Amino acid sequence: MRVVIMGCGRVGSSLAMSMSRRGHEVSIIDRDAASFIRLDQPFDGAKVVGAGFDRDVLIKAGIETADAFAAVSSGDNSNIIAARVARETFGVERVVARIYDARRAEVYERLGIPTVATVPWTTERFVSALDETANTAEWRDPSGTLGVARIDVDESWIGTTVGRFQEHTGARIAFISRVGRVMLPDVKSVIQQDDQVYAAVLLDNLANARALAAAPAPIRD
Repeated sequence: MRVVIMGCGRVGSSLAMSMSRRGHEVSIIDRDAASFIRLDQPFDGAKVVGAGFDRDVLIKAGIETADAFAAVSSGDNSNIIAARVARETFGVERVVARIYDARRAEVYERLGIPTVATVPWTTERFVSALDETANTAEWRDPSGTLGVARIDVDESWIGTTVGRFQEHTGARIAFISRVGRVMLPDVKSVIQQDDQVYAAVLLDNLANARALAAAPAPIRD
């Protein structure tokens, strides 16, 4: 996977190295060339000097063929502008932005851009957003058997009850993020357009649950 990262501070450099170690092709952008000293050596990715929301800079970093983009500079405005350019101009599917002002999160979510607040932040939360694999969970219990994971849902599930979704996938919906607000559903709640679904599921069943949720919903009897 090709990943472009804007910002080579503490978060950006850690994220770049983490994604690189996972075998991904990484490009990192920063206004200050000296910031690249934060990267561990050797670092095989591309280092691009410039503003991460500038189209020419993004193209130089490989945004046209990127699978994921993370905006993790020190400025909220720069991050959201860059994230929108990556999503809306270049069509990058996986985009995440770092924010300092958590009150803006609802606005960003309405734009369809996942955000990670500065406190608390972890590299793994960004990795999960950019490099979501079949077995990646946002949280897992100490025994490593149960996790809470975001599950992408096919549009055909819209209008389906939570109970029916759970019965078919084996994943229990823990909460739903809807237009920037979190709700705790019951079995009669209905999945709506643009819902972000987070489910508790046995990790051994996570890949299967994701595959079932991403496939067309079964025809009702």
